Amino acid sequence: MNGGPSGFNNAPITRTFVVACCLFTILFGIQGRSNKLGFSYQDIWKKLQFWKLIVSVFSFSSTPELMFGAFLLYYFRVFERQIGSNKYSVFVSFSIIVSSLLQLFAQAFLNDPALSMLTSGPYGLIFSSFVPFFFDIPVSTRFRVSSVSFSDKSFIYLAGLQLLLSSWKRSLIPGLCGILAGSLYRSNVLRIRRLKFPEFISSFFSRLSLPSVGGTSPAPPPRNAPSFAARQVEGNYGGPMSSAPEPPEDSIATLVSMGFDRNSARQALIHARNDINAATNILLEAQAH
Repeated sequence: MNGGPSGFNNAPITRTFVVACCLFTILFGIQGRSNKLGFSYQDIWKKLQFWKLIVSVFSFSSTPELMFGAFLLYYFRVFERQIGSNKYSVFVSFSIIVSSLLQLFAQAFLNDPALSMLTSGPYGLIFSSFVPFFFDIPVSTRFRVSSVSFSDKSFIYLAGLQLLLSSWKRSLIPGLCGILAGSLYRSNVLRIRRLKFPEFISSFFSRLSLPSVGGTSPAPPPRNAPSFAARQVEGNYGGPMSSAPEPPEDSIATLVSMGFDRNSARQALIHARNDINAATNILLEAQAH
């Protein structure tokens, strides 16, 4: 299971976030300050160290956490491709702000010495993303190992569980706050899902982030993509496969909700033998041509 074409095509916000996390983590790791950057109620409200609000979002406290965190951020770029960079920037801002406030409240309310400094890193954004991942990303394959059943989504959940428990309580609280923030976004509290930033904000990230390998990123697929995308699919992957079963309506509806027209979605599903993730790859590649 993957998040579409490789690289950061159509995902400038994600690219900026991953690069910033890597740079901040390496920089503070070299300085030996990684363990002092955690989210702390005492430091922020009593010592007025507001710079930690920014640093604690972008810097992981250890290399293993960076590896798992960067992998999950990279995978979840699929959501930026689905809703566009503008709305995704709203999701990122909402997740970080709300989860940060929840962490402060948790520290003040629990009054646990073990939670005086929570682990650093974009836990709010990562675990907020698990909410749409659970509800909106379908399972495409299932398999069994001994008597245990797995799906292609299981590996993402295992990576998230590893990150969630990496520092026990210090990472568990930020993760749970992120899940709650993602749930609030999904429930459309204060109609947040209808909010959009001015276009110059999202375009700023497009200019700020490094260009993708092989050229600049193509524009994200528009709503109601033109029907010539279906012909591009046929041209790139040959004619329809008569042996493939007719795609189910829910799979077609999922691709249509991502911005592709119905005929293109149906053709891609036929070529992908009804594998919705492979069909998404086909459609995005067709848009890029």
